[in-house]
Amino acid sequence: MLERLNGLLAQADIVIAETQKTQLIKLVELLHKWNKAYNLTSVREPDAMLVKHILDSLVVSPHLRGERFIDVGTGPGLPGLPLAIINPDKQFVLLDSLGKRISFIRQVTQELGLTNVTPVLSRVEAYQPEQGFDGVLSRAFASLEDMLTWCHHLPSEEGSFLALKGQYPAQELAQLPANIRLVASHPLVVPELEGERHLLEFKTI
Repeated sequence: MLERLNGLLAQADIVIAETQKTQLIKLVELLHKWNKAYNLTSVREPDAMLVKHILDSLVVSPHLRGERFIDVGTGPGLPGLPLAIINPDKQFVLLDSLGKRISFIRQVTQELGLTNVTPVLSRVEAYQPEQGFDGVLSRAFASLEDMLTWCHHLPSEEGSFLALKGQYPAQELAQLPANIRLVASHPLVVPELEGERHLLEFKTI
C-alpha cells in the first residue's frame, strides 16, 4: 500500500514525511477494519479509500490558513484526520452527531498518537466553542445554505468557511444567505478520481 500511496502523492505533487505516510496507511487499515462492523463509509476497498478519502482530503491542505480548524459532519474523520496527520502544527476539532463515528476517531487518534485532534460528539448547532476557528471545513455534509446557516457561529472574525464540493454548485451559490460572500473557488485535482472537485471559500460580511 505504501507504493500505491507514494504514486498518488507524486501525482498530486504532495511531499510528506515517511512517518506521516505510515500513519495514513494505518488510518486506511483501521477504517477498513471498523467499516466491516460499523459501516462508516460506502467505500469498501483500501485501494479506493486511498484515492476517495485520503488524497481527496490531502489536496485541501495548501488552502488551510491559520492554526485552528473544525471539520463539521466529519463522518469517520474526513477530511480532518488526513489533514491533521500532515499538519501536526495545526489543531483540528472533528465534530459529528453519531457516536460510532466519534468512537472510531478516538481510536484512531489513540493508535496513531495524534495530539492535535479533538473529537466532539454533538450536533453542530449545539456546539459552542470557547473561541472561533480559522477555518470551518465540511465535506459532503449538507447543502451550502444549510452548512453556512448551521455553522454561522463557528469561525473567528477573520475565519473562513471551506466547503468541499463536487461540480461547481452554481445553483446553490445563487441561494447563499445575504451575509455570506464567496471569496474563492479552488478547482482540486485528485489523482485517479473521476469527476470534478472544488473547494469553495466563504466569509461572513
